[in-house]
Amino acid sequence: MESLYLLIPLSALLVLLILAVFGWALHRGQFEELQAEGERILHDEAPALDADQAGAGAQTEQSKHPSIRL
Repeated sequence: MESLYLLIPLSALLVLLILAVFGWALHRGQFEELQAEGERILHDEAPALDADQAGAGAQTEQSKHPSIRL
């Protein structure tokens, strides 16, 4: 019975923390344009994160298919 004095306030704090994180995500626009995020995986071209990755991606594609020129 004494453990309930600890567990009930901890569960209430956990619920408040979850609501705060959900409110933060909602405010930051994490749930906007859900359809676009689902279609993003269907696009072939993914933008390179930096210049080094753009060159490395082209080399790996050529090594996979030596007869195909990019």
